[in-house]
Amino acid sequence: MDLYALPPIAALLDGAHTVLMGLAGLLEPLIGVSSAAAAVVLVTLLVRAALIPVGISQAKAERDRARLAPKLAELQRRHKKNPERLQREMMALYSDEGTSPLAGCLPMLIQAPIVGIIYALFILPTIAGHPNELLAQTLFGVPLGSSLAGSVVAGTLAPGAVIVFGVVIVGIALVGEATRRVFALRPDAAAAGRPAGAPVSPLAGAGAVRVLGLLQFITAVIAVFVPLAAALYLFVTVAWTLAQRVVLRRAYPLPEVRTA
Repeated sequence: MDLYALPPIAALLDGAHTVLMGLAGLLEPLIGVSSAAAAVVLVTLLVRAALIPVGISQAKAERDRARLAPKLAELQRRHKKNPERLQREMMALYSDEGTSPLAGCLPMLIQAPIVGIIYALFILPTIAGHPNELLAQTLFGVPLGSSLAGSVVAGTLAPGAVIVFGVVIVGIALVGEATRRVFALRPDAAAAGRPAGAPVSPLAGAGAVRVLGLLQFITAVIAVFVPLAAALYLFVTVAWTLAQRVVLRRAYPLPEVRTA
């Protein structure tokens, strides 16, 4: 069964195709043959701008989790031998505080189908019964529908493509490293005299920090296998997310850590 042929999905893809081709046409006099790539970047920026309210909600949720961390740690200490009681007490605490352990997850859930749409736009030869014109578009001569892994396997990887893919993928990795460094340790924890890397919540132990650090680079790995257009989307997204988190962290700072 071809999911992309289902009427609702086909209509959504056709609409996205029309929007991107329309933007590419508007940008072509200014940018030339890379106008479709510029359209992908512009659409990404518009999507991220539309998600700013959700990002604010996520920042507030992060602040709330940090504020509740001492209470959660105390509940774990008191009920560590009774997991069911611990779960009930934790849920009651979240309810009393008007928050949830899953608060702030909406951006990730929203982003997944958007990446899926862009991915589909650059792998399908036909969309809603008509040829996919986006497959003929390029960025500095590299087809937007090609991937680094696919080009290597097919033996069609040219030096220019290495540079284009390298800039995008390495850029994603560098932004991931910057994100890891900026948010690895809360500044207020250091100011309060806590040891570097000290947990600020039950979920921020050394193991969790290592996992979160690794997750920052998974996006770069994904970019190796997805079409160049989707990799561009990911690059702009991670860069925007880093800048937005820095701004929102200043607007909604985490609570200061009190030393004993």
